[in-house]
Amino acid sequence: MILYKNKLLPEHEVPVSYQDRGYNFGDGVYEVFRIYQGVLYGKQAHFRRLERSAAEIRLQLPYPIEEIDHKLEELVRLEQVSDGTLYMQITRGVAPRAHVFPLSAEPVLMAFCTKVERPLKLIHEGITAITLPDIRWLRCDIKSLNLLPNVMAKQQAAEQGAGEAIMHRDGIVTECSASNIMIVKNGVIYTHPINHLILPGITRAVVLKLASESSTPIREEAFSLEDLFAADEVFVTGTTMEVTPVVKVNQRIIGNGAVGPVTQRLQAAFERTIGR
Repeated sequence: MILYKNKLLPEHEVPVSYQDRGYNFGDGVYEVFRIYQGVLYGKQAHFRRLERSAAEIRLQLPYPIEEIDHKLEELVRLEQVSDGTLYMQITRGVAPRAHVFPLSAEPVLMAFCTKVERPLKLIHEGITAITLPDIRWLRCDIKSLNLLPNVMAKQQAAEQGAGEAIMHRDGIVTECSASNIMIVKNGVIYTHPINHLILPGITRAVVLKLASESSTPIREEAFSLEDLFAADEVFVTGTTMEVTPVVKVNQRIIGNGAVGPVTQRLQAAFERTIGR
């Protein structure tokens, strides 16, 4: 089933218009929720980010958050997804194609669930990554539908047998194609500060809170590619990737090439938050 506007419809009955501004301009915002044991994880944090993203592009939500919440919960129950994801997007609506915001378009909400297992092998063994220039626009803090640079980066990583693309601006690491990134040096966690250059990740915030609670030192400050390669540990955080170690970047081994102790502690702490 697909949640379209405020109705749950079979997939073949969803009337996606060729004039939808999400289709024509990427004019909209989205969220991806993780479902653990039938429960939407970090739901309120996702809603707060959704409201902020919508406000930043001057998009009026079509329904109050409470109503959206109710409909998403209904969708999860109907789909009976135990472990998976829920994707939701809101576009500015259907209107004749023109760059200026339409005066009468009604924002369109759409959501669907997908069964997705936790990436346990990657979490336990780690992934490899490549580095690429960050060619995205300067409002990466908005979770908008404009993801072509991210798609291109992820595709390039896949073609090189890597699990993620680490992006940088003139040698300063920002984030990855589909996740945030952190490094560990001498027991200290470093990660790019929240600003217009990175997305304020939900899992990122959870992990930093867990690190703080365990008295692990944290520095939210930019770090360079040289810092990345010299790190003792590297890991990425994200809704679908959870806390995934990066053991090799550009064919260069990170640390000793194994999952590090700080990463392992954070993985264990994160698992406790999802009831595992």
